[in-house]
Amino acid sequence: MNREKEAARNRARAIRYRLSPGEVSSLSAAIEQHLQEIIDGESPVMVYASKPGEVDTHCLITGLLARGTEVVVPIIEQETRTLRLSYLRDPEVLRPSTFSVPEPIGCEIPVRPSAIDLVVVPMIAFDRRGFRIGYGAGYYDRFLSAHPRMKKIGVAFSCLEVEAVPADENDVPMDIIVTEEGVLEISPR
Repeated sequence: MNREKEAARNRARAIRYRLSPGEVSSLSAAIEQHLQEIIDGESPVMVYASKPGEVDTHCLITGLLARGTEVVVPIIEQETRTLRLSYLRDPEVLRPSTFSVPEPIGCEIPVRPSAIDLVVVPMIAFDRRGFRIGYGAGYYDRFLSAHPRMKKIGVAFSCLEVEAVPADENDVPMDIIVTEEGVLEISPR
């Protein structure tokens, strides 16, 4: 299973790396439009701070903050292999940190996971059952397993859809998947 998932991850990365910065920007803007409609009224919202090549969340974060939505970002805890959370009041404090992920290190405002009802999750690849392929370390799956009541919205470019993610018992499916093409509500299992 791990070998199959790693092969799918590598194929998806290759597709993603072929996207130009202009394409990433344009596709991300379309995804942001869909997300703004879904998120409308929710607060706080957990949103990953994107790194190059991912669905860009910087405009989403700025837009949410501008309309008064509290934004929470994850911080990678390598020692415990989990995520801790911080409110983000100013995107300018984000700096590349663990795995080059932008984090508010030194400017953290701790928040309990119980305060979060909705989380936007990065996906390298996905299928229509709601399963995703991440970077392979399991941070989000462990976090989401520990907090199952959160509504999980996975975001990716539509070109990264696969027939079936080789999912196992540790994989947490998304409730909603958003691409530039639209919103896919996943049927409950």
